Amino acid sequence: MHHHPSRRTLLTAAAAGSAVVAGAAPAVAASGRSALSSTDRRKVRAIIQRMSLEEKVGQLFVMRVYGASATDPDPADVAANQSEIGVADGAELLAKYHVGGIIYFAWAHNTQNPHQIADLSNGLQRAALSQGAPVPLLISTDQEQGAVARIGAPATLFGGGMALGADGSPADARAAARVIGTELAAMGVNQNYSPVSDVNINPANPVIGVRSFGGDPAAVAALAAAQVKGYQSAGIASTAKHFPGHGDTGTDSHFSLPVITHTLEQWQTTDAPPFRAAIAAGIDSIMTAHLLVPALDDSGDPATLSYPILTGVLREQLGYDGLVVTDALDMAGVREKYGDDRVPVLALKAGVDQLLNPPLLEVAYRGVMDAVASGELTEERLAVSLERILALKLRLGLFRNPFVTHAGVDRAVGTRAHLATADRITDRGITLLTNRKRALPLPRRSHRGLLVVGADPAAPSGTGGPPTAVLARALTDLGHRASALSTGTAPSPALIDQAVAAAAGKDAVVVCTYNVTSASAEQIALVTALAATDVPVVQVAIRNPYDIAYLPPVAASLAAYGWTDVSMRAVARVVTGKAEPTGRLPVAVPRADDPATALYPIGYGLRY
Repeated sequence: MHHHPSRRTLLTAAAAGSAVVAGAAPAVAASGRSALSSTDRRKVRAIIQRMSLEEKVGQLFVMRVYGASATDPDPADVAANQSEIGVADGAELLAKYHVGGIIYFAWAHNTQNPHQIADLSNGLQRAALSQGAPVPLLISTDQEQGAVARIGAPATLFGGGMALGADGSPADARAAARVIGTELAAMGVNQNYSPVSDVNINPANPVIGVRSFGGDPAAVAALAAAQVKGYQSAGIASTAKHFPGHGDTGTDSHFSLPVITHTLEQWQTTDAPPFRAAIAAGIDSIMTAHLLVPALDDSGDPATLSYPILTGVLREQLGYDGLVVTDALDMAGVREKYGDDRVPVLALKAGVDQLLNPPLLEVAYRGVMDAVASGELTEERLAVSLERILALKLRLGLFRNPFVTHAGVDRAVGTRAHLATADRITDRGITLLTNRKRALPLPRRSHRGLLVVGADPAAPSGTGGPPTAVLARALTDLGHRASALSTGTAPSPALIDQAVAAAAGKDAVVVCTYNVTSASAEQIALVTALAATDVPVVQVAIRNPYDIAYLPPVAASLAAYGWTDVSMRAVARVVTGKAEPTGRLPVAVPRADDPATALYPIGYGLRY
């Protein structure tokens, strides 16, 4: 790691609050959202005064807990809780550690169905309110849509960030967030870790990709701001992530520590605009990234633990005074340099308010308690974060009433109107990249018999099965006769032969490809073999849109940016002409042989 004294000087200037960032919004304007009335500030301070030190420290943590119920989880979930957290269930977790937030995951069995989620939320809130200082919980989840959705059907699902980027409409992005937010609120989830505000300019990005709205900073900024307004108009907190920007990395911070090599100027023009826009839109919370950005802090500390980045840049330059939450503290990216007892302390010293999902809560909690005992952290410092946390809970109306009802779930979750909105918006993102000899749309008279083959990545719970099966069913519902053959992401030669045999006598084959790169020899072989038959082949990229660069020419190519049911149904409507392909590429697709050159530029997309 090269040390640049000039950078260090720059950061000292930044930390002193000088507007190094061009066009930085004045602090007052940007932080209006978190400004409390004097009455509310008094309320918050009174609550803090009533809290014991144990309760104050607990309030800073957001924790996972296994089980579908707060008091009566399955025996396997009790065992998981006991081995990882030292408690039996959510209620015990709250009694022992007084945590201020809970995060829901499907793998922790928190999100089985909407009524169960509502009951779990109510049970957890009841436990939180039975503490010495009764404080309601922030209950959060990652309901980004598309590739990351913790709650499946019957909740309404959308195509995800890049699908909205291809649609390109801030009004649609806002409407989608409002639907998602309304449904989460009805289930007692009051904070969504969304929108992903990273600008995805690296096709090799293994962790963001289709979770991002795209590669154009201005477009991503407009869509991020629209989603912030949509979520927050539904009465839940929105979270822009992953600050200071995770879009240009070839490594996944879940497994190692990525380095962003952008210069300060590149960071300002590429990564900062969506976060600035989210702040201007009144964002409630911002999530940190576990990555190194030497241009902003050359100490070798990840952004999550960086005072120059979180206080110098985010708070002082960008004028953000809302809640800052870490990305999950069980990710390898934040654990490489310091022990699990030190990470939460360093995060707080950097300017963080909420500590998300430490691997061992006891170790992290003790670490903070010890830092207060030694004077490394003062109670005044804790109070600053506590005020932000409690102010948000107050603003969300949780002190008034944190409970939800089954009737409320039935009124809001997966309604006909919400599902229709999701279908309409998802249709608009499907992007047509090639259409040789006007192969599409497939006319029903001449193209009755269809075969759907290809990759079947796992979809969120509550979906209609493998994507190829969902697509075949949707095509059949639209008047074709479609059958499905799942060939996976690495089909064997025997499976490829089977697909070619199944294509014989069909009027067209639709092949779903998934993250094809030069290393995806088996998927390339499948498309090549199908293209060599005399049956027209329609290729659909169901995750990243870069697949076309590595594949032989076929009759038509589409980018769908997702593989959940809603995206597959949209593909069926576009392929059959029931919907027009109006999507435009939100990222450039580089040539396989010359990645510096775009095969298809941002904004490219054909119509019928």
